[in-house]
Amino acid sequence: MKDFQYITGSHPQYIESLYQDFVKDPNTVDPEMKKFFEGFDFAVGSGAANGTSTTLSSANGASTPLSTSSGIDWMREIQAYRMILGYRNKGHLIAKTNPIRKRKDRGANIELGFYGFSEADLDKEFHAGQLIGLGTTTLRNIYNHLEKCYAGHVGAEFKYISDQKRVDFLTRAIENDFHQPLALQKRRRILEKLNQGVMFEKFLHTKYIGQKRFSLEGGETTIAALDEIINTAAKHDVHEVVIGMAHRGRLNVLANIMGKTYEQIFSEFEGTATMDQTMGSGDVKYHMGYGSEVQTDDGRTMHLKLMPNPSHLEAVDPVVVGFSRAKADIMYESDFDKILPILIHGDASVAGQGIVYEVLQMSELDGYYTGGTIHFVINNQIGFTTDFDDARSSDYCTSLAAMVQAPVFHVNGDDAEAVVKCVELAVRFRQEFHCDVFIDMVCYRKHGHNEGDDPKFTQPQLYAMIDKHPNPREVYTEYLLKNGEEEAKALAKEMEQKFWSDLQERLDEVKQNPLPYHYQAPELAWKSLRRATADDFVQSPITAVSEATFTNIFNSIMKWPDDFKPLKKVEKIIQEKIKLFNEEGKIDWATGELMAYGSLLLEGNDVRMSGQDVQRGTFSHRHAVLRDEVTNRPYNRLTGIEGANGKFRIYNSLLSEYGVLGFEYGYAMANPNALVLWEAQFGDFCNGAQTMIDQFIAAGEQKWNRMNGVVMLLPHGYEGQGPEHSSARMERFLQMCAELNMVITNITTSANFFHALRRQVAWPFRKPMINFSPKANLRNAGTYSLKEEFINGGFKEVIDDPAQPDASQVKKVFFCTGKMYFDLAERKAKDNRTDVAIVRVEQLYPLPVQQLEALYQKYNKATWFWVQEEPMNMGAAWFMQMQLKSINFGVISRQASASTATGYNKVHQQEQKEIVDTVFSI
Repeated sequence: MKDFQYITGSHPQYIESLYQDFVKDPNTVDPEMKKFFEGFDFAVGSGAANGTSTTLSSANGASTPLSTSSGIDWMREIQAYRMILGYRNKGHLIAKTNPIRKRKDRGANIELGFYGFSEADLDKEFHAGQLIGLGTTTLRNIYNHLEKCYAGHVGAEFKYISDQKRVDFLTRAIENDFHQPLALQKRRRILEKLNQGVMFEKFLHTKYIGQKRFSLEGGETTIAALDEIINTAAKHDVHEVVIGMAHRGRLNVLANIMGKTYEQIFSEFEGTATMDQTMGSGDVKYHMGYGSEVQTDDGRTMHLKLMPNPSHLEAVDPVVVGFSRAKADIMYESDFDKILPILIHGDASVAGQGIVYEVLQMSELDGYYTGGTIHFVINNQIGFTTDFDDARSSDYCTSLAAMVQAPVFHVNGDDAEAVVKCVELAVRFRQEFHCDVFIDMVCYRKHGHNEGDDPKFTQPQLYAMIDKHPNPREVYTEYLLKNGEEEAKALAKEMEQKFWSDLQERLDEVKQNPLPYHYQAPELAWKSLRRATADDFVQSPITAVSEATFTNIFNSIMKWPDDFKPLKKVEKIIQEKIKLFNEEGKIDWATGELMAYGSLLLEGNDVRMSGQDVQRGTFSHRHAVLRDEVTNRPYNRLTGIEGANGKFRIYNSLLSEYGVLGFEYGYAMANPNALVLWEAQFGDFCNGAQTMIDQFIAAGEQKWNRMNGVVMLLPHGYEGQGPEHSSARMERFLQMCAELNMVITNITTSANFFHALRRQVAWPFRKPMINFSPKANLRNAGTYSLKEEFINGGFKEVIDDPAQPDASQVKKVFFCTGKMYFDLAERKAKDNRTDVAIVRVEQLYPLPVQQLEALYQKYNKATWFWVQEEPMNMGAAWFMQMQLKSINFGVISRQASASTATGYNKVHQQEQKEIVDTVFSI
């Protein structure tokens, strides 16, 4: 929104000429000036201009004057209009949003004098009042109305929004709807939720003094806000709300929003909860997730989900939106209006954590769209001990919202009615425009970062003020007693008594009844699964497909519609795949992968894949989506399989690892019957997502009892591309392996990859799978597999030497994984060595110990060596030595190194040659 300062320096006749242009054709003038002239015409047409002008409405709705507009002081009207726009644009900078202390001067420049007015002008009349719904009125009335709308307890920030419909929606709501008094029933609901929020904290503070709980004290209005979001969302046909939040206030939300009983929560405080460590080692009480089914204030049923989260602030954000996207896809046929993600942020973390940027950047992308997220910031004005001046460079912790043109409502957390009105407007805005919206609730933190921490060490002045400050419930009760009608005063007194009697009930441990719950279809699918046991990994299940299925899939993915014209080069690539199968009966790596997806679609399972460049593949191998060389129209090769009911969704991602992997983890968490994959551009880039790997993928099942079958494809292999494109850091993943928490593979054949992908859904449990996938070897003939390998058997954890040497003659066995095999096999064939066996370990964890021990017995006269191309301190060497105690073996590898690989191709080739030479000369 402009402020038209340049026009006030123009001659009045220039403005008159603009007006005449508007009369002839309203669309020829600036949209903001058009709005001004429309308002002016409306005022004049209503007889408010002392008879100096009259208007009629033309057929197209434009106003047409019957006489000139002489007598109108254009300059003064424009100045008044500039003041209106100034408040709309910058009023939030002076809004009284801080309940504790005076706000910093942000240089708003919207005082009367800035627009050329003085107090002498306050009682003069202006037509510009029409633009804010007041009609022709005094400047004093205009000024007071703008102060009330934009500089009271709510500061609305939306000047950066370019969509005029959104701007009009917001200005209409803020300048008109927002100031309607709340019904008594709504006030009762607010007080009830404030009572509950404050009571919960008082109960804890009384019963569990000094225990760490990350209280919501100072921000209890959050409970009333979330309640209103849920109720308003239900009225707008939302069926499910998914919440992500950190630890502050989480227990309060569990009790007063999710409906978890005090008994359930506090059995964890008192240590009386049954510790069932067969289902995992658990997590602290303020990290656990929860699901419930609540009745809204008008009797509708709403499903609520609170995602489990680690202490890593904002890490849960992409998981929430991924989970929401999956639920929309599976439950609501991708109708995003039916499910609402809510992210509850802290002011320090929303400003400081880069993952917030990544998630926000995803919000409008096809692959990650959820119809809009409501971001609710509990703005304590502090991060642990750090003042906000040291925590950000921007004016606001929410300044990032401007990037996606999301409006922000900065609101005083002590004004419960204002907060409730803000969130109600936020939900309506989200449902209308299907985009993100922020509420920045400015409040305070009553105690330190946790209850054992003294905040006065670092903020003595601030906490001297906080100590004397009443809580939001007391503030609202006092407000109703002083300013409310008789009914409101009676309500305040009644709810005050109820607060103390309810608190006493809690202290007396009066039993609460848990809410009833009905499982949704995806939850029933999860319940049909079981935990994995060690026996499940002795041998993989049969995952072969029938010959008819094989033929159906292969033929389907090798053709395209008649009106589609692929690029000649791509057509040639696909023809070569057909030729390979027809002449040699073999399937290459990329075809084997697509056939796995196709087979799952035929079985009714969905497949979703995303990552950087995945539609084509970083190494131009996958070609899952083709492009018409004339129209650029996409064609998904897996959409034409006859009889397939599952959906194949594949998206090129934004250049993000942390956010995108988190999204896919969340998606897989919602639907156990979908194969969900994330592929890194190069495997080593996954370290940008290390928080997601450490906190969710490796430990989620143990901490939160939540299985997940997400697949990570990490291109890995030493080919002379330097330190950043060689290693996916296998050693890091293997270090985290324990308690059957995930599956680590380094697969060498297309059929084995086919079976590994199918196994993810065939198992009666779910495990994350991390596959160290090939790069150069994507086109190595050694990776091709015969048709028989797809229509028989299952995944092979270990592959014996295919040359089948005479075991009694074998003197040395070299076992390895991945690309290393091909280098050794090539040299073995070249030297015609029959005294050597090369064994491939296709699955590193859970390690197939029994299968390796059987081969150890078979080659019982041989000396064994583990061979790897990674340096000694990396790769799987140390892991094998720790896990495989029953086999005596040596290790051949690169020298230990601080960097993963050399940057010089010549050195790489020399090092690789030394490994192979050592193997065949040792």
